Order: sequence, then structure tokens, then C-alpha cells
Amino acid sequence: MTNDVLIRVAKATDAAVIARFNSAMALETEGKALAPERINPGVKALFDHPEYGFYLVAEKDGQVAGCLMITFEWSDWRNGLVWWIQSVYIAPAFRRQGIYRRLYDYVRILASEKPNVCGFRLYVEKENHAAQKTYEALGMQETVYKMYEQMND
Repeated sequence: MTNDVLIRVAKATDAAVIARFNSAMALETEGKALAPERINPGVKALFDHPEYGFYLVAEKDGQVAGCLMITFEWSDWRNGLVWWIQSVYIAPAFRRQGIYRRLYDYVRILASEKPNVCGFRLYVEKENHAAQKTYEALGMQETVYKMYEQMND
């Protein structure tokens, strides 16, 4: 079903659609409206700073159907990098077609090719049970950690 999906590392020309997807995801999952004057340069900044991470996009039928972002965390316990999967979004017209699975498989392949990558993680909104089931079906396990934050907004 997903043989006609192309997974690739995103280019700077994908920034506008990635920003739209991030805005849609924030509204859909958390009821948050992201300010374009913040999200647009935020997405573009990752292309200017590859040391922070990168985006992957999935294309189907000539359209960007989904995306995700990988950011890097150094693990001194493992002496390696943990890749964080973030900003996951599949456009509604392309859901339930295995596109996230293809993106995830691509992450696994890329990570396996880098000897300094010791694994990958993601966080998910507590009430997003559909996403949680997807991640579990792909072999990810829920951790024992809770997440806390203090943002400087």
C-alpha cells in the first residue's frame, strides 16, 4: 500500500509545508495555535543548524504527506547520541496508510548506519492514544520517566 511513498531528508524548500504541518499538529493535539512569526523561522533555523537535527518528509502522489524531526541528545551513560523523534505529522488525507511506519523505518535505517547513535526516543501527548498504539506496534516501549519543563517564553 505504501510502495509509492518516497521518504527523504527534507530540504530548505520544504520549510513552509513543515511549518504548516507543525501548526496543524499543535492545534490538533494540544489545542495550541502557533504564531507564524515564531514557527516559520524556527523551522528554517534547523536547516541552518544541522548540528541540532534534521527533518524527514514522506511524499506520496507528488505531495508532502507527512514529516518528522530528529534532534540530538548526548547520553553520557551510553557514550552515544539519542535521536529524539519530534514534530510528527501525517496530513489527514494520508493517515492510516503506513506512512508513519515508513518514516520510522527510515529513522531506524539511518540510525543503524551511524555508530554513535545508541537509540531513539519520542514523547507523546498523554491523551493521544492512537499515536501511543502506533508507537507500541512499531516496537517502542513506554519509559519509566515523566517529563518536566520550564520554558522561557
